[in-house]
Amino acid sequence: MNGIRFNENYPDISVSDQYYERALAVQKPITQTLAKGPGQFTKGIAPKYLDRGKGSHVWDVDGNEFLDFNAAIGPISLGYCYPAVDDAIRRQLDKGITFSLMHPLEVELSELIQEVIPNAEAVKISKTGADVCSAAIRVARAFTGREKVFCCGYHGWHDWYIAVTSRNAGIPDAIQDMTYTFEYNDIDSIKAALDDTVAALILEPFIFEAPKPGFLEELAQVCRENGTLLIFDEMWTGFRIALGGAQEYFNVTPDLAVYSKACANGMPIALLTGRADVMELFNGEVFSYTTFGGEALSLAACIATINELREKSVPAYLNEKGGLIKDGYNQLASELGMAHLTKCIGYNCRSMVTFAPEAGNGLELKTLMQQEMIKRGILWAGFHNMCFSHSDEDIAYALSAYRDVLPVMKEAIESGNVKAYLHGEVLEAVFRKTSDYNIKPKVPA
Repeated sequence: MNGIRFNENYPDISVSDQYYERALAVQKPITQTLAKGPGQFTKGIAPKYLDRGKGSHVWDVDGNEFLDFNAAIGPISLGYCYPAVDDAIRRQLDKGITFSLMHPLEVELSELIQEVIPNAEAVKISKTGADVCSAAIRVARAFTGREKVFCCGYHGWHDWYIAVTSRNAGIPDAIQDMTYTFEYNDIDSIKAALDDTVAALILEPFIFEAPKPGFLEELAQVCRENGTLLIFDEMWTGFRIALGGAQEYFNVTPDLAVYSKACANGMPIALLTGRADVMELFNGEVFSYTTFGGEALSLAACIATINELREKSVPAYLNEKGGLIKDGYNQLASELGMAHLTKCIGYNCRSMVTFAPEAGNGLELKTLMQQEMIKRGILWAGFHNMCFSHSDEDIAYALSAYRDVLPVMKEAIESGNVKAYLHGEVLEAVFRKTSDYNIKPKVPA
């Protein structure tokens, strides 16, 4: 079995493939999270099922060990099996998981959230990011008496958002006519389109591209002037770019904000924070409840995680270590004469390797790099989702792997036939829409 080293062979994934064949017979789809599914990891090379994790490493069902920069697609902010969090879960497990009445941890967590998130005049707890995004949209529509929504980024699987993607089957036309996407950093197009029918504007404060100077501030101003509620989707930015998320980092306070991924180190929980007058509607007119919203293991994990993030200054650590790998990659690309072909972009806490259009087919290039990084013991999907367990040794090893792999990439690019270098299947495209502009300007009077 392979380990975290420059292996002679690609990993044996026979047990993974056995599970995959079993899954095909009983599951549709076979993955519960698109980004974890086999379409995003090259079939024939990458493992399909993981068995365990510790710190920044994971082991697949065949026993192969990998350095992991995916962080379970975001939730692992501290590390796998992080002692302080797991101990909090165990202590609560001895007392019970879900109860017939409310639990004190609901209050304690909400008080903690109010301390660390700037706009948290009130807090609502749920289970998933899609839950709280949809709750935010529903309460914004109720508060404003309007129906239309402008969005930018990915906001979950519910009807109001997925209507703007290519996978919108099953959603009534009437719902599809109420949500519109806008171009990030294009404040003029937003100004031209905002009118008195727009209830909310929701966006990820950044994905990989930085906001232009003044963009978020002006966005907040034009929303306020138009009576449109501004919602920050902080699934990725929350607790990573700063403890209080992007709203703390940029000093821009939205009306509502939603969080999930990083706040409980892998346990399922989601948070909606915002203005008290808006959130008050959940006490009467607006319905948004779930049986497992007060599940106590996740509450305990969330409190323990946030305390660790605060006490250990984890966002600063992610910035420092993430900077080492992002800058190190770019330095290697420059040294190898590849700076015009590939670049690592984004904020240090979450960066992404990109290839220029002239380098070739993006999915083929990503597949080849993934193939070669997996051979060298790194579970690679193009991102550096940093966690507190990523060590200097991890980063040094990852950079040594990049130094070994980038010449392979260069050779494949120069050959004009990247696909010939692949041993597995090409990755599939994801529908994620962040820049498909389709907002409609106001009709002149």
